[in-house]
Order: sequence, then C-alpha cells, then structure tokens
Amino acid sequence: EDVDVPSRRVLVTGATGLLGRAVFKEFNENNWNAVGCGYRRAQPRFEQINLLDSVAVHGIIHDFQPHVIVHCAAERRPDVVESQPDAASQLNVAASGNLAKEAAGVGAFLIYISTDYVFDGTSPPYKETDVPNPLNLYGKTKLEGEKAVLENNEGAAVLRIPVLYGEVERLEESTVTVMFDKVQFSNKSANMDHWQQRFPTNVKDVAAVCRQLAEKRMLDPSVKGTFHWSGNEQMTKYEMACAIADAFNLPSSHLRPITDCPVVGALRPRNAQLDCSKLEMLGIGQRTPFRAGIKESLWPFLVDKRWRQTVFH
Repeated sequence: EDVDVPSRRVLVTGATGLLGRAVFKEFNENNWNAVGCGYRRAQPRFEQINLLDSVAVHGIIHDFQPHVIVHCAAERRPDVVESQPDAASQLNVAASGNLAKEAAGVGAFLIYISTDYVFDGTSPPYKETDVPNPLNLYGKTKLEGEKAVLENNEGAAVLRIPVLYGEVERLEESTVTVMFDKVQFSNKSANMDHWQQRFPTNVKDVAAVCRQLAEKRMLDPSVKGTFHWSGNEQMTKYEMACAIADAFNLPSSHLRPITDCPVVGALRPRNAQLDCSKLEMLGIGQRTPFRAGIKESLWPFLVDKRWRQTVFH
C-alpha cells in the first residue's frame, strides 16, 4: 500500500516550547510533512539543533528542503533577557537573521514570531505600520530580530503576537497558566496585577494563523511582511485570574487587584493591543474564547478533582 506522504514540508524551530508544539501539531494534522527542532528537550521526538550553530542550521535546511519555516524559538522571558542580554541577542537576533538567510537560499517562506512588546503601549491599538518603541530589552531584541529577518529575506513574514497560553506541560510555561495555583489555593490572599492590559491568546489559534498564512503564501507570493494576531478579550492578570476561578467554580475573593504600575523587573507596556485587521482582510484567523481555552488548558492541573461534577455536569 502506498503511503501518502504530504508533499508540503514545514520546519518548526522551538518545537518543544508552548507555541512550537502547537504549530507542529497544527501543520502535522493538516497534511503537511512537519519536522520540529528543539535544543534542550528535543529528543526523541524532534531534531536536536543548536540554532547558534550555523553549520547545523544549514545542514537541516538543505537536507529537508522545507517550503515553510516557522521560527518559534526565542528567549521570550523579559526578565531573563535583562539578566542575560548577550545570550538573548544571539538567539533572538543573530540566529533569526541567519535562519532567514538560509531560508532564502532554498526558497522557503519564513514566518518569524515576534511580540506586541515592540510597542510602548501608550497609543493602542497598533497597526503593522505604526512605529515600534520597545520599553524593555526583550522587545528591543525581538524588534532587531524582525529587522535581521527582513534584511536577509525580503519574502519573509513577521507575525507579532501577545501573551500566550494553551496546553502547557508545566504551569510555569505561560504567565497566564502560572496563576492557577494562586487561584486554587484560596486560603491565602494573592496580589494580582490590575494595571497592564493584556490580550491572552491561545497557541492553537496562533498555530492556525501560521498554517493559514503559509497556505495563502503558497498561492500568492505577495503575502509577506509584517502581520499582527491576537485574542480580542482585554484583561488584566487579575481579570484573567478571576475568569479562571469562574471557569472552575472556584472562589476569587482572595485575589486582590493591584492597580499600581509594577516597580520590579523589566518595564512592560501598559496596553500594546494589536490591530489584526490586515490578517482578517486576508480571511485568516481563529479565536478561541478565553474561558473555553483556559478550561481546556488547565483542567489537568486541577488539584481538587471533586470539582469535576460541578464544572462539567
């Protein structure tokens, strides 16, 4: 029996991470031949590649000859970037520029994942044409990465996205899901940021957008440049925590909203809402309602399984 091997090939970097896993799965389940690569957690499922090793990167791209590369790998924790600026710049900027050059060499369409943190958050919503002004080093390295990608590969795409959540392996994988323990353990009060306006976005939705963008590009070479995608529910961390409590019928009276600007860690933009109309006009997009997405993501981490009856029946 001839096995039907999909002829469209996609390479996903950072395939072990929260977004990369979802992107790999989305392409894999939609008749693409997907190869994922990672570094520390790669084996046995994914290829182990150090993206700073240009010889290894050249090798996998030339061996696999992908039509599309989705570049999810990054140092995306703002406080880590501040404390390890050189390593972050190597991965977020230098490796991205090199990947773009290699993609151009084999004619692959590169999608570089960027961030709403390229904006300062003072005049939302932001269109793709608005002038970036990152407040922290993370935003600066991702913006430099965008420039390195587009300089080395004029046919590439930059996809800016906000805070992500989804099916996590550990609660700490997302700044949204990490709040679940504070929500569940209601015997002690928990301070929650109620200053920064966020737009929590499900990784499944971003993955679908990447695939739709890639498939649109296969038909139309003019699909390139910078794009925005985001969930459309505006919430502070306090509001997300309350929504999580509500989704699982848990109390939220122990959660305390803190309305002051945070003083520790990297500076964050107050509201970096992304205008997504450019992708929407192309007929691209998918949005999972936050309550549905967060319930699906956090269900395995529910401590008191007696709630099972009230939540689901």
